[in-house]
Amino acid sequence: MYNFIFDVDDTLYDQLEPFKRAFQENFSPKKVISIEALYRYSRKFSDEVFEQSQQGRISMDEMYIYRLTKAFNEFDISIQPKQALAFQKDYAAFQDEITLLPDMEKTLNYCTRKQLVVGIITNGTSKHQRNKIKNLNLTHWIIPKHIFVSGEVKMAKPDKKLFHYVENQMKLEPQNTFYIGDSYRNDVLGAKEAGWKTIWYNRRGYSIKNKESQSDFIVGKEQKIYDLVRSLVE
Repeated sequence: MYNFIFDVDDTLYDQLEPFKRAFQENFSPKKVISIEALYRYSRKFSDEVFEQSQQGRISMDEMYIYRLTKAFNEFDISIQPKQALAFQKDYAAFQDEITLLPDMEKTLNYCTRKQLVVGIITNGTSKHQRNKIKNLNLTHWIIPKHIFVSGEVKMAKPDKKLFHYVENQMKLEPQNTFYIGDSYRNDVLGAKEAGWKTIWYNRRGYSIKNKESQSDFIVGKEQKIYDLVRSLVE
């Protein structure tokens, strides 16, 4: 029987929605830009400095300023640090109103019915990620000891040591364990390096030019995680 371990951000809920709301609250650029493209750039630049922020080499505020400033720079727009921090404050507030994607709720319900082992691995600070876990009511499906936050265990994706740690804590067999996440770098590469199977939830249509490792399955925007999980189990 397979085990299914999930990412949180932009996997279990739509992270673009609170991002859009925070953008509309704080910015009205003179030229039209794609908010989804801005969001994608912010994720890219966040990944660049995430490890530094986790190690305390830069503050969280510096990370927030860096990722949004660099994202806007891609559109030749300059913003002030105070604007980036005001945006972040609203972005965090709107994340208090997130809800599970219907397909993911259906998937978790299915896993519960089938008595499958499920868990969470998420990157971020303890407070920030625990708020999301609470707002999404994830402990309805996942027991607390199967929820792992990078800021608490002092390891972060894509470090294979984090996946091995979870594997040992949950007594998982890597060949029977799928990690489901939206980030090719953090989720696919990290899990594959640890010997796990992967489902890349590529709902933003990212293209990877130089694939270091092929995901076992790729689910796009118009496809359903539920359908794939059910087909694997049955």
